[in-house]
Amino acid sequence: MAQNTEHESFADRLKTAMAHRGLKQSDMIRAASELGSKLGKSQVSQYVSGKTVPRRDVVALLARILDVDEGWLEGAASLQAEPNAPVIPNDERASARHEAADQPSDSDRQHDAPTQRSTSMREFNKSSKLDNVLYDVRGPITDEAARMEAEGQRILKLNIGNTAPFGFRTPDEVIEDMRTQLTDCEGYSEARGLFSARKAIMQYAQLKGIPNVSMDGIYTGNGVSELIQLCMNALLNNGDEILIPMPDYPLWTACATLAGGTPVHYVCDEQAEWNPDVADIESKITPRTKAIVIINPNNPTGAVYPREVLEQIVEIARKHQLMIFSDEIYDRLVMDGFEHVSTATLAPDLPCVTFSGLSKSHMVCGFRIGWMVLSGNKRCMKDFMYGVNMLSNMRLCSNVPGQSIVQTALGGHQSVNNYIVPGGRIYEQRNYIYEALNAIDGVTAVKPKAAFYIFPKLDVEKFNITSDEQFALDLLHEKRILITRGGGFAWPEPDHFRIVFLPRMGVLQEAVEDLADFLEHYRQR
Repeated sequence: MAQNTEHESFADRLKTAMAHRGLKQSDMIRAASELGSKLGKSQVSQYVSGKTVPRRDVVALLARILDVDEGWLEGAASLQAEPNAPVIPNDERASARHEAADQPSDSDRQHDAPTQRSTSMREFNKSSKLDNVLYDVRGPITDEAARMEAEGQRILKLNIGNTAPFGFRTPDEVIEDMRTQLTDCEGYSEARGLFSARKAIMQYAQLKGIPNVSMDGIYTGNGVSELIQLCMNALLNNGDEILIPMPDYPLWTACATLAGGTPVHYVCDEQAEWNPDVADIESKITPRTKAIVIINPNNPTGAVYPREVLEQIVEIARKHQLMIFSDEIYDRLVMDGFEHVSTATLAPDLPCVTFSGLSKSHMVCGFRIGWMVLSGNKRCMKDFMYGVNMLSNMRLCSNVPGQSIVQTALGGHQSVNNYIVPGGRIYEQRNYIYEALNAIDGVTAVKPKAAFYIFPKLDVEKFNITSDEQFALDLLHEKRILITRGGGFAWPEPDHFRIVFLPRMGVLQEAVEDLADFLEHYRQR
């Protein structure tokens, strides 16, 4: 609790100093740049919100920009200001200290009072490895939404694909099977996962046409998220480059960065229905490029890549001897009769890792059950597999009750099919959100082919938008709608945002009406 108080007091001093100088967050970033330093938007936002306290060198930079005493800003015991005291510029503060020195202190007046010494505890700052890591799906804007909720305000959360809050239920058979097997799931499983789960995953991969699949190349995880992090740590050395789509799912970029790698983003072209720009991919390959990530169906755009595009990407991987990571978690949520092709089916001669899971297709996000399948040329990734085994053993195993339902979930009738055909909730809500967004002046959107996300574009000139984070915060404050800004998906321009279209139709319609009303008068300052 003491740490939170410290964070809040730093944030209070920072905001007071900024107000005194008449500076906004964007001004701080600009001033840092003029001084030859760099402050990120998320960095400043986290400092102002009290989520994070900066390192000493950043404190010095902030103090220089704000023209305040560094010690005061840092909150040193000897320089603590009264809660409501104004910020005193450095020259005035020095004068005030000289005047104070001429006055008798409380200890001079009270000789009989015991001497009290205060020593400040060193600060434990976050690792510098996190400096370039972002996960804005749950980031500073979500923190602000949580603060508003704590005040009693109701927030419509369109920022994350969490199915349960919107009335999507897990199939009864899946719940019954977990309940029946629960007493058998009290111990650890084998590190890769239960035999029954991995066997069902292997058969599912075979039905998809993935070549050279065997039980020893299948791993279950606490969602795909854990397995992505595991793979990045097993593969990447410091400075290794990995190609990741832009827009990306931010976990890929974050995990690659944490592992010491360098994410290199290739463009997915909005004008080509968000398909990858193959020429851009090849132009960004260097001798340090080790692998390529493909997210298909795509999050955040809902794109489904045609076979010919995947064949071209595989040919580039073959030419440059790249490992392929294919994130296919939404492969059972494809609409309009489009074909989903597993990338690994086109690359029997290349090392491939295919990711999938039950969170989305079976509406069990909280059960945290995902998997990955290693296929193709396993000879050239033996050492990588050794690293994967080591890391897999270190976490002992994934959630065993979650594993227990894989066999049931992948077999028999797939209830998700009822959602993605005409008349189904996801299908109809997809159609509505696509048409409704495009009907708003200044908004355009490509129709998603899969999943339950849409990635609309804003006319930045019409709305004078220079910061997508500010746009998201303004929408949250005025309409209590929480979305994820485009920059959270490594999109370089402030002109996109992602909406989750899971709410029931009535709620979704109200949300779009609120968005249209907001944009009718919105102009960013």
